[in-house]
Amino acid sequence: MSGRWYVTHSGLIAIAQRNKCAGIKIALIRELCDPCSRRWVFRATVYKFPKSIGFVGFGDADPTNVSTIVLGAEMRIAETRAVNRALRKAYGIGLCSVEELRSFSGASKSVAVPPHSNGDQAPDGSSNGHSRLRDQLCLLIRQYNLDPTLVKAYAADFCGTATLKEASRDLVESFISELATTAKNDRDNLLCKLNSYAQPTEVKQ
Repeated sequence: MSGRWYVTHSGLIAIAQRNKCAGIKIALIRELCDPCSRRWVFRATVYKFPKSIGFVGFGDADPTNVSTIVLGAEMRIAETRAVNRALRKAYGIGLCSVEELRSFSGASKSVAVPPHSNGDQAPDGSSNGHSRLRDQLCLLIRQYNLDPTLVKAYAADFCGTATLKEASRDLVESFISELATTAKNDRDNLLCKLNSYAQPTEVKQ
């Protein structure tokens, strides 16, 4: 997608789960919908904590703003878009989600590549999604001059796995999204976070 980064619905849900999201309320805005023309509008409200003020996002979809591949699923696309926008507001995700794009076809080739059973190679011999995500992570590390070892330790902890290699693609995607946002908006806080993963140095006596 022209070299741009996007977050996915599954990635946003993973972030919400990690942050113990209290709930998501979804409502159909009937007065703005037109079933005959397959136009649907939803409002989603994300509650980060019980009894907290919700973060609201709206999503709309009709045959003119979805890919031809998902024609007939406009209602589901509108609902997903509303949830994504509310989640991005709630957790400060500055990246647009793939599902909000007009060209979205259900599985973006540049962001969410289906896993294959033959290791790290797709049937056409090209690298799969993990390789792309690894490249994105390396780019972030270079761009913000981060310690690769500490970033990997942080990533494994974020994904809840012993090593980054064991994490699912969606979790790695979520980590990259959060790392990019934090690095851009609050690099000092990110450095403090990374330093917490540094191994103590032994002092010889």
